[in-house]
Amino acid sequence: METKEERHVALKVLIVDDEPHIRLLLEQTLDELEDHDVELATASNGQEALEIVRDDPPDLMLLDVMMPFVNGFDVCRSVKGDPATAGIKVMMLTAKGQDLDRQAGLDVGADRYVTKPFDPDEVLELAAGLLGIELD
Repeated sequence: METKEERHVALKVLIVDDEPHIRLLLEQTLDELEDHDVELATASNGQEALEIVRDDPPDLMLLDVMMPFVNGFDVCRSVKGDPATAGIKVMMLTAKGQDLDRQAGLDVGADRYVTKPFDPDEVLELAAGLLGIELD
């Protein structure tokens, strides 16, 4: 039987955006994290994201705001408001860049708020930092 030290527990990042090209861009941006045993998953809307969080919680969510069914603010509020999932780190990635929007994101519990268009290197660094990974 293997010990806890021998078992490797991968970290999981959930990318949530209703735009397929943005999801692909973020997967490519975060590809380097896979070298650090990080698994990438995607969801195309807030409702799907909440189902994934319930069934297989990620360590970090990259979350768009404007999405069908459930918007990113409501997803973040739900995740951060539930003691079982409150530890999930949330980085909001959105075109909503007004100070009021940024404050709304932080008010619902987002750990970081990044506006689109974003710098892929910055997103990678922020994601790695939120996961406690030191990039080479």
